[in-house]
Amino acid sequence: MITLKQLRYLAALARHGHFGRAAESCAITQPALSMQIRDLEQFLGVTLVERRPGEVMLTEIGREIARRGEDVLAASRDLVDFAQHRAQPLTGRLTLGIIPSLAPYLLPKILPALQSQFPELRLELRETQTRPLIDEIKSGALDAAMLALPLGEADIDTMDLFDDLFLLAVPADDPRPRDKRVAADDIDQSRLILLEDGHCLRDQALAFCATIPRGPAPGTTGMTFGASSLTTVMQMVAGGFGVTLIPQIAADVEARDSRVKFLRLEEPQPGRSIGLAFRRTSPRKADFAALGEVVKGSVGAG
Repeated sequence: MITLKQLRYLAALARHGHFGRAAESCAITQPALSMQIRDLEQFLGVTLVERRPGEVMLTEIGREIARRGEDVLAASRDLVDFAQHRAQPLTGRLTLGIIPSLAPYLLPKILPALQSQFPELRLELRETQTRPLIDEIKSGALDAAMLALPLGEADIDTMDLFDDLFLLAVPADDPRPRDKRVAADDIDQSRLILLEDGHCLRDQALAFCATIPRGPAPGTTGMTFGASSLTTVMQMVAGGFGVTLIPQIAADVEARDSRVKFLRLEEPQPGRSIGLAFRRTSPRKADFAALGEVVKGSVGAG
């Protein structure tokens, strides 16, 4: 008979492509994991893994069984969640993902409220980019994630939380007054500093500017820079190396630096919609609704 343990080990092997790393992630020995995979192969009567010196590769049928196994594992977690969280919302363990352009600015607002209102909640946080968060929701590694919408994923439901407008961050000595509204055409794209590829905020900024930077304008340095955090981007702006688009929720924190100032953009002001994403089959909808209310209350959203 196939066991959930075997499916977990196969999923780990599919992720890591290495018996040793997969075993470490499952907190077991490599021989134990290898034996369980061989038992699974013997029961199914197929070869799941192509073994090579120093690495492994799943066969075509192995990849398909690993994918279907992820669905079974997610369903089993949902079953446990259904049994354990029927009485009161936000009790026990909740694994929550959050994108990097949101985490350092939103978490300080919501964590005290969660601790106060739901003392029996054991929250486990995971900060990473949107694509890994979606994949981990689907696999059941995460219960939910806070990120920018829309997602366009058929098997994931979302809940709107709040709208986050964009501002233009410029050095404090920029001649434009703080009350000036800035049009997209007024932004020197050769000086636009963005997060590195993979961050949804980068894509949203480029969408607002309607094009990828076209190269240096006359008299500019044409500097390009890809950062992994908004804090790094803001330090570059503060040093006079360029400008950036920054969400309002981040600007509220970064405004403490007197070397930068923020200009509002022309109507209709661009922004992003922040929401909560979770598996459509998850039984924890009451938990997500309660979490959503805490977030909305913490940021003053209606």
